[in-house]
Amino acid sequence: MRTGIFAALGFAALLMACRGEEPTGPRRFDAGVGSAALDPALVKEGKAIFRFETFRDQTFWTDTLKLHRVIRTSVSPTAALGLGLKVDVLALPTSVKRALRRGEIDLEDPATTVTLLKLGAVVGLVGKVDQDGLLTRVGTTCALCHSAVDNSFAPGIGRRLDGWPNRDLDVGAIVALSPAITAEQRRVYRSWGPGMYDPRFNIDGQNLPVVIPPAFGLRHVKREIYTGDGPVSYWNEYVAVTQMHGHGRFEDPGIGVSIDNPPDIVSHKLRPLRIYQFSLENPEPPPSEFDPAAAERGRRVFGGPARCRECHQGSIYTDVNSGILHRPGEVGQDPAYARRSATKRYRTTPLRGLWNPPQLTGPYFHDGSAATLEEVVEHYVRRFDLTLTPRQKADLVEFLKSL
Repeated sequence: MRTGIFAALGFAALLMACRGEEPTGPRRFDAGVGSAALDPALVKEGKAIFRFETFRDQTFWTDTLKLHRVIRTSVSPTAALGLGLKVDVLALPTSVKRALRRGEIDLEDPATTVTLLKLGAVVGLVGKVDQDGLLTRVGTTCALCHSAVDNSFAPGIGRRLDGWPNRDLDVGAIVALSPAITAEQRRVYRSWGPGMYDPRFNIDGQNLPVVIPPAFGLRHVKREIYTGDGPVSYWNEYVAVTQMHGHGRFEDPGIGVSIDNPPDIVSHKLRPLRIYQFSLENPEPPPSEFDPAAAERGRRVFGGPARCRECHQGSIYTDVNSGILHRPGEVGQDPAYARRSATKRYRTTPLRGLWNPPQLTGPYFHDGSAATLEEVVEHYVRRFDLTLTPRQKADLVEFLKSL
């Protein structure tokens, strides 16, 4: 069954853990950790790939799923924004922005959505519109799930924030619009909800969606994705071929996947794509969103009685660079998702951009089982039988908000 879309570059158990084990999995991809020269030409090339490259996945989204027909007849801008799609304000001509402010554009008309696609303004979707204004092709890009906007023009309309996870995006509801899927598939897709996606559903048929994670702050992390199966380019290729359904090849015997969809237009784009992702730094936490004095106290709790530093090591707050992955029971996480991976374990997530309203406010853990940072702290207090006062817990939350 080939009915997935974009997934994630991954993160897993969020705070403390104990003993781990060496990761296994594919080694052929260059992780580029700490040594990636951010060549401006490669960054520019990778930026274009991240934002606009579909890897010719239109053969799936158009020819198989027929989503172009649904969009041009049923998806108005209001409906698109309701599904979590974003609009790049910098792609809009001044006349269009002026008309939007004056309320002169019909946001209930699917033809307006087609016009936005023609302008290249819908983040993560690439559409081909003919001379009669008919949408004839549509495809997806990395930016669909891994870019947000700053809402500077209106909610859902603003400047791109590349690398930020789109936690408003209801991927499943978008796929469920297709007339080509079965009723059972539609039921599964509709069950996911905003900000959630299952990158294995079309591989093994299980339904275990995970939180769409950020694609920023990756430069010094050896192994990306929740279960540490491989570095950034491993996951980029996995997603491009198996989820976006682009043209290329992905093979990993560890998860029983071998897909060849020629011609290969993915592999030679992995390096610049990775370099651009490595250029995306963690966002600065808004100063108004945390108490600096409490965060400083929380930093001491983090490294002391909370024992977070045992696994969230160094400046990137993860022990995966030391070759450690954790069995699900060690960190109190559901083993079901890990069992679908090559490693059967979870990595310690690098702590990055945990709190930056309105785009980044949770949920947390791979499955979104903690709605708030407070719930994250309580999870590990119970798991490791920690003795923390209410003030220490609150201070720890403020520290996490400051990262």
